[in-house]
Amino acid sequence: MMNKLAVLPLLLGLATSPVLADKNLYSIDKQPLNGVMAKQSAADLCAVAKGSENYLSKGKKYDPMAIKAGVLSRFGVDLAQVKATLKFVCQVQQADVKAGRKSRLADPAFIRKHFKMIRWRPDKQQSAKFEKGKPLLKNIPNDQILLTKYYIKLATGSNIKSPNMPHALYSLPFDEQGLSLEQADAKKDSIVRYRFTKQQVLTGVLDKNKWAEPLLWLSRDDLEDTLMQGTVKIDTFDGARFFNVHRNNGIGYKRGLKKREQKRYWYFKETMGPLGYGKDAGYKIPIHSMVTVAGDLKHWGLGKLVMLSNNGEHRLAVLADTGGAFENNHYQLDYLGGYFKNWKDYVNTYRSFPDYFEARFLIVR
Repeated sequence: MMNKLAVLPLLLGLATSPVLADKNLYSIDKQPLNGVMAKQSAADLCAVAKGSENYLSKGKKYDPMAIKAGVLSRFGVDLAQVKATLKFVCQVQQADVKAGRKSRLADPAFIRKHFKMIRWRPDKQQSAKFEKGKPLLKNIPNDQILLTKYYIKLATGSNIKSPNMPHALYSLPFDEQGLSLEQADAKKDSIVRYRFTKQQVLTGVLDKNKWAEPLLWLSRDDLEDTLMQGTVKIDTFDGARFFNVHRNNGIGYKRGLKKREQKRYWYFKETMGPLGYGKDAGYKIPIHSMVTVAGDLKHWGLGKLVMLSNNGEHRLAVLADTGGAFENNHYQLDYLGGYFKNWKDYVNTYRSFPDYFEARFLIVR
């Protein structure tokens, strides 16, 4: 369950500390970059990079959990280099557009020349704790991470409650509106948001007491998918509208529980488009499919440029999102794959898409 370097101390009869095992998961990669780059939008990649750079520029004090070099600091990488990497992505994209040429970000030789690469291998000691009954976790290779997929939910909503759409997507409760996240958390013992599990909210307790405003009404299946994916595009008689998670009830995501059994509940906010990470709804990173990944921001830090490789094909993405499943998770990323009505539609589209990829963090030279 460990890589070769982590096994050596066991063969010598020595204890392997978690810190040592973790360090063995990362290494400088100087190997040639063969193969081809996947077809991606350099403009979308730049947009996510720019949004991430802007967030990082708010400074460590604003969000110390995410605004940091993270584990890459072991290789001398600092936050300024992370920001320079994101800026370089946009400089290249904009110069290519101005020159009327094909994106150089689609050239493996250009990538190899201009970026230092840090290889990341999965922490299988972590994944082993959750692999029972989960073949994808059990079968993670020693040299490839698990790449799961998420999507922007497509749903149909109604402005009124009906038998087919009986469950509301709620805005933040009235007693919390106008409060910053820090101010609200200081009142954790008294505000409505922390009182109820998802199952209790679904009984209609918020409506009965007029504690929160329904934004729209959905079917149970669409609500569960929306809570899981975090961003939803809803078609109504008034046109398409986007909603993104705002704040939750403080209950963590539980690995191993099915969607309907999860007790975490999210309150939502209407937005102009899909959004990724932000410590609160007032400032989040605009994201695009095919160039965004979610992962453990506490470990790696926000805004890392990641190259994912499988069978000679490489794709670039920015770590600009996270989720409850990524807390203390160093073996997996989540790839934003597009807009879909449900998981079945997504699977049908990505049926041949690999589950495991070599992963490298890229830092501009």
